[in-house]
Amino acid sequence: MTYDLVVIGAGLAGLSAARDLVHGGADVLVLEARNRVGGRVEQVTLDDGRIVQLGGEVIGDSHTAYQGLVAELGLSLIPSYVAEPGELTYVLHEGAFVGDAPAWFSTTDHRSMEQVERDFAALAATVDPDDPWSHPDAVALDDMSVTGWLGAIGATPNVRRALEAGQLGLSSGSFERTSLLALLRKCASTSSKGLYSYDEWENLRVADGSATVALRMAAELDGRIRLGSAVRAVKAAPGGCTVQLESGEIVAADAIVSALPAGPLRDITVDGVSEARLESLHRHRHALAAKFVAAYDRPFWRDRGQNGLTESEGILGSSWPQNEGVLSCLVAPERFAAYLSTSARHRRQEALAELGDWFGPEARSPLATFERLWGTDQWTQGYVTQWRPGDVHRVGPLHGTHEPPFYVCGSDQWVAGYMEGAVRTGRAAAREALARG
Repeated sequence: MTYDLVVIGAGLAGLSAARDLVHGGADVLVLEARNRVGGRVEQVTLDDGRIVQLGGEVIGDSHTAYQGLVAELGLSLIPSYVAEPGELTYVLHEGAFVGDAPAWFSTTDHRSMEQVERDFAALAATVDPDDPWSHPDAVALDDMSVTGWLGAIGATPNVRRALEAGQLGLSSGSFERTSLLALLRKCASTSSKGLYSYDEWENLRVADGSATVALRMAAELDGRIRLGSAVRAVKAAPGGCTVQLESGEIVAADAIVSALPAGPLRDITVDGVSEARLESLHRHRHALAAKFVAAYDRPFWRDRGQNGLTESEGILGSSWPQNEGVLSCLVAPERFAAYLSTSARHRRQEALAELGDWFGPEARSPLATFERLWGTDQWTQGYVTQWRPGDVHRVGPLHGTHEPPFYVCGSDQWVAGYMEGAVRTGRAAAREALARG
């Protein structure tokens, strides 16, 4: 049997593409290596009925493709942790500081931060997120790190430290190793053009859990998804394409949609696609990060005037309340090796010890904990896209493009939000494939 299209990967990107292709009348088969759908979006339910997110959770105002899909699926968006009472906690090596504004800032530091924010927004407004390569200073901006730029404009050491702590909390790579052009491109896709703001980027979540988005799409694709079907090679040609599974089975199709993250895609032999396009795809990096989640019987941090949101210089780079009494944490790439260097039992102990230092002794006794090692997961090999200095040009303007009958989608094919990127590019790939018949 020959399908119209084979979609490789049943994460948000692959499911979004497959759903739209089926609605457009195509005969589609989705191949997924795992024994579940969703990719980096996953959830479980506690005995008391609370949903715990083990993958992607939140979106922001500019994530319009994701919002549109949520509405189509009959799901609702509600405020995220930004509605949590209390104040943010900064955890420096010297100790913890509670307060939405960095408590260790002097008047000079506050003025410096305001200047940094103004200068950054003004510069971001000059970058086209769809074509950053057209900027007259694109090469120089790409070669410069964000930390280098902060130093060049005279940001104070405390400002640089605060921004670095926030970046480690996002776990997409240190500002010392982040392309300025990549960050400008990302922020240029928002209405404010400003530096990352939780109120703009992370203010919404799906009431029933983000994995429900994937599960609803999978239900619509009933009978079209094959789990436990790892792909080892693909051949793309106008006269017909083939996909070889790890089992040796060959699946034939008129076209192929790759919805795999950058790392797993590199493990597949791809024939029939230009060297330039493959080089662009293979130049993507994903930040090697991990997620740790602790569930408690109540949000006790509120007793201390804290909102559960933390930016930290520790092994856990951040925390935030994902649900009533449930804390999510990220381990940044710069801390990933240290986190992995001991057993799972001791990782748990060390993570809870840090939470105890931040929020008090109750944090050391959760009802349950969960861990996802995205950086070493065979089918993920990372978290969000990491853009080191020079990477925007290494990936190049073929970023996010297709070579029919080989189409590409996924979080790393867009620049602003990995769930948004997955949905946006998945639906875009489907539109282009349907337009070509």
